[in-house]
Amino acid sequence: SSGINAEWPLRPGGAAVSQVRASHILVKHRDSRRPSSWREDNITRTKEEALKILDGHLKKIKWGKSFAEVAQEFSDCSSAKKGGDLGFFGKGQMQKPFEEATFALAINDMSEAVDTDSGVHIILRTG
Repeated sequence: SSGINAEWPLRPGGAAVSQVRASHILVKHRDSRRPSSWREDNITRTKEEALKILDGHLKKIKWGKSFAEVAQEFSDCSSAKKGGDLGFFGKGQMQKPFEEATFALAINDMSEAVDTDSGVHIILRTG
């Protein structure tokens, strides 16, 4: 099982959360929808290599580097310039696996690797 709970988190007072805020670190690979980024014109790594790189980023964060620092230096998304911050978004605005993973996280929790058409991500829910 993916570990994603179908019960959406509830705000105090019982209203379902309609928007979340998240930051992410994206590692693209050659099968990504657009295999290029601000860091690299032509991304040729495999998905397996991308997952190993992502694992290295997770370790840096677990060893005390801030999520934003790692995102700024290594994320293949243009949000890197903002420390990976994507701002607030609601359902239907992001690719489904990304949305489901983010809504399933508690605020300040970080995901494991999440796979989308864009590449592989670590997501930090911030709001």
